[in-house]
Amino acid sequence: MTQRGRHRRRRRGRALRGFLAGTALALTAAATMISASQATVSDAPGALKQVEVTTALRMTEDLVPQTSLDRLSAGMGRPVGVSAVLEAGDRLLRDSADCTAAERGQLPVAPEPVTSYCWDAADTLGWRPGALTTSGDADDDGVWGTNRVILSGWSRAGAAADGGFARVAFVDANDPDRLTYSWVLLAVPVSDGADFRALRSGLTGMVWYQDKLLVTADDGDGAALYVFDMNRIQRASVDGDAVGRVAGGWSAHRARFVLPAVGTYRLGAGSPRPDTISLDRSTVPDSLVAGESTRHGGSARLWRYALSSLPDRGGLLAADMYGRVAATEAYRTEVEGLRGVLSRDDAWYVSQAPGADHAHGTLWRQDTEGTSAAECDGSDQHACWSEAPQSLSYWAATGEVWSQSGRTLFAMPLASVDRAAKKQWSDDDGS
Repeated sequence: MTQRGRHRRRRRGRALRGFLAGTALALTAAATMISASQATVSDAPGALKQVEVTTALRMTEDLVPQTSLDRLSAGMGRPVGVSAVLEAGDRLLRDSADCTAAERGQLPVAPEPVTSYCWDAADTLGWRPGALTTSGDADDDGVWGTNRVILSGWSRAGAAADGGFARVAFVDANDPDRLTYSWVLLAVPVSDGADFRALRSGLTGMVWYQDKLLVTADDGDGAALYVFDMNRIQRASVDGDAVGRVAGGWSAHRARFVLPAVGTYRLGAGSPRPDTISLDRSTVPDSLVAGESTRHGGSARLWRYALSSLPDRGGLLAADMYGRVAATEAYRTEVEGLRGVLSRDDAWYVSQAPGADHAHGTLWRQDTEGTSAAECDGSDQHACWSEAPQSLSYWAATGEVWSQSGRTLFAMPLASVDRAAKKQWSDDDGS
């Protein structure tokens, strides 16, 4: 029986032992103050507009044959679980007190995070930070087995011969005073499971649901999402720069573990790509929400897919007998530069990249009646979010929203986002 099987849907009803409690992070004046010229938002978006769900949002599921996955496992050795990766953690995240002033300046100004950490500069040099998900997504009690886990995605461009890499830091978050992690390379089986290649994609969206990890894909082969099975993590046996089968064993570009894909979801030509995704447990069944990334000057679509409730399809999307996955809801938002999306009940939270004259981005709270955002310094200024907004993840067991910005990892209560937001625009006032 898998770790997930032993643990399925067991509600513990306990807090994370002070994991996210404590006083708010004290930011330096340089990090907490934004000038009026930087922070004024004159082009605030209006309310969400519900739009028709079309076949353009329909995806097709394509699972890797079981024989190929078994062949890869036979060659690499017996797969290991998440706990084995956590136990091998040999790197350490820095606590907020040890972050530099520049790193703290990457954090949101309002509302302030209650906890934050910084990645090692040398360990992440040349890698681009991306999406984040947690064991709060994986199971509704917030833990996987007995572990509290954070997954942080990173990617880097490669030479023409290899095309790039994507890796995930598996963070052991059991002790909030000491977060350790180990790298896992994301890979794609090739040659019917006789080998694997690196996933060549920026990790702009990522959701860990039950025993599956879903990530956004842009590596050019038509996939919209890649699917990974957390019960199929493999150990790399050779410490080298290569990826795949090499003389003497298997190499994962210096990572100690490999996670091979078990499937993809594909969209038709011309369909909007899900550049950011997150999990919504407030729907029945649970659902995956998606948004397309836009540059400043264009609107974006937000939409939703139901997750399967069938026992033999744990962690997968709800598909028909032909493998087709239809969207269940869709909206259009006028938020420009969209980077992250989160949905809970009737509210959607959308992170926006900084504008040309802004030092920080904005986190908008939207619904079909209006839009709101936190104000900075008690004035009508709303560029209060992080400097480099990424995807958003909600840890339901603690009520916290987690995200990344540059080399910082941070969290705050979603309730504080709601309190800080003041509704100012609605369809009724002509916006």
